[in-house]
Amino acid sequence: MTVQLRAYLNFPGTTREALETYRDIFGGELILSTFGEFHAVPEGHEAAGKIMHAELTTEHFVLNAADAIPDMHPVTIGDNVNLALMGTGEEDLAALTAIFDRLAEGGEVEMPLQKQIWGDVYGAVVDRFAMHWMINVGGVGGDRGDAAGEEQAAPVADPTR
Repeated sequence: MTVQLRAYLNFPGTTREALETYRDIFGGELILSTFGEFHAVPEGHEAAGKIMHAELTTEHFVLNAADAIPDMHPVTIGDNVNLALMGTGEEDLAALTAIFDRLAEGGEVEMPLQKQIWGDVYGAVVDRFAMHWMINVGGVGGDRGDAAGEEQAAPVADPTR
């Protein structure tokens, strides 16, 4: 199993600035993808240039982040950090599906584990201890209950939850 635990940060529209600053501090490679690039908002939407997913890969850690769009899902400072379990392939999907289901016991599923517009299987859950978890698995053909390869609607409210 190749699952990694990462911190996933939400910012109130300042992800680009924050992650560029962190890159300057920690070094590493920064990848930024916007809501517009993923077609997660209508063309011309004010959030099209905001960051849907950022990834800073350093020698010692990987940090992920996204902008929380106020009219879609406002960010609450202090509640803007998620624990993200990232995997690749069918073996990780099976293991992370079991983990997702266990985390959901007594908690609240914010987004079911399913194929997303970026091609991965993703889901979000708040466990019974109020911890926010994100599960993302790349390199898989299908998902939980939907036809393999069928594109799902974009999570417009907040792609990180």
